[in-house]
Amino acid sequence: MTGDDLFSQSAGFAHLPLAARMRPTSLEEIVGQDHLVGPGSVLRRALQTERLPSVILYGPAGCGKTTLAMALARQTRSHFEALSAVTAGVADIRRVAREAAERRRLYGQGTILLIDEIHRLNKAQQDALLPHVEQGAFVFIGTTTENPYFSVVTPLLFRTRLFTLHPLSPEDLAEIVRRALADRERGLGGQDIEVEPAALEHLTALSAGDARVALNVLELAAETVPPDEQGHITITLAAVEEALQRPVLCYDRAETEHYDTISAFIKSMRGSDPDAAIYWLAKMLEAGEDPRFIARRLVIQAAEDVGLADPTALQVAVAAAYAVEYVGLPEAQIPLAMAALHLATAPKSNTAYRAIAAARAHIAEQGAERVPAHLAGGPRPEQSSVHYLYPHDYPGGWVQQQYLPPAVQGQIFYRPGDNPREQRLAEYLRRLRGAGAPDPAAGSKEEAHEDQHRD
Repeated sequence: MTGDDLFSQSAGFAHLPLAARMRPTSLEEIVGQDHLVGPGSVLRRALQTERLPSVILYGPAGCGKTTLAMALARQTRSHFEALSAVTAGVADIRRVAREAAERRRLYGQGTILLIDEIHRLNKAQQDALLPHVEQGAFVFIGTTTENPYFSVVTPLLFRTRLFTLHPLSPEDLAEIVRRALADRERGLGGQDIEVEPAALEHLTALSAGDARVALNVLELAAETVPPDEQGHITITLAAVEEALQRPVLCYDRAETEHYDTISAFIKSMRGSDPDAAIYWLAKMLEAGEDPRFIARRLVIQAAEDVGLADPTALQVAVAAAYAVEYVGLPEAQIPLAMAALHLATAPKSNTAYRAIAAARAHIAEQGAERVPAHLAGGPRPEQSSVHYLYPHDYPGGWVQQQYLPPAVQGQIFYRPGDNPREQRLAEYLRRLRGAGAPDPAAGSKEEAHEDQHRD
């Protein structure tokens, strides 16, 4: 079908869900992706020069990937073919390429092929696209919710342009809801419907950037709320809550509750309370908090509050952050929970945080010394009576020599914590430094109260 044919079915709109009826029919109607379709954007310029490239659209569910592909097809007046990666195979791709070549030969018309969920095609199926994309048999548009650097074969990535769509903001969703309420042809404009401000705020906050969710909930609420005697329908907070089947959470992603909840989450893990940590994690996820924000805090906490008492905690936290990018929600909640529980139940040590803070404070107050000649890299014109001793040339891989500048000799920045692993480190350092050397563990307990904990 042509781009125009895609949207010439208005007569059959009535049976479609509201989200399908309100799908934008042009680039001008698309909300929230100005970096791609706004004035002067790369796709706008490509359309103006009639040289639309093959692209992969990457973004979360409900942000408008398929809508953008269909709008591009309409704008170019090309024949449009859509395949689902769940059901399509190599034979389907070859058929589209064959028909596209025939269409161009007979009618001079181009073809756009949309493949939804391109990440579901296996390697052989993705490879089957390569020659057709390379030869320009059709303009290929693939959509995916998964990181294309992991889910799309590299040769196909090299032959396409990758565009990232952002999750829709609450403001974007509010604009989409208002359009649906006002549109008399495709939306709910033919009915007398009012959405209370608190209900609209709750709806857009809990739709998690997904326009489809927001419109489905709006439609359900409009159908289930009885009109008053004048036929007026008022959608209240309670009606939205019932349609969402989720309770109202006291949470604001940019203000007090946001900071209070992440603070409680961090302090629960620091305080070794796994149940409280999971509770606050669940609250943030239910409220639609950005999982990448949570993952960043886990990585920081692993280094700051668990540290050398259990170095594997940092590996677990980094792996959880990677999993958030790789699989996304809802599945990413499991590695996030795993990391939170690991950090909450791990032995605690903030010695890495204290060591770097002490060293930076010393340099800030007294300045930084030059590197001693025997530690500097490469030959030095100045002569030094002290030569670098290569530790591996000595028994046990250690030899007594000075690594700090003379003015900083004897300064202790790292003091092992009171946990089994670091106590073993402390004993090891005592043996190396000898009985007359400063004890790195001395004062660690007495100075603990001086540490300034951060959230």
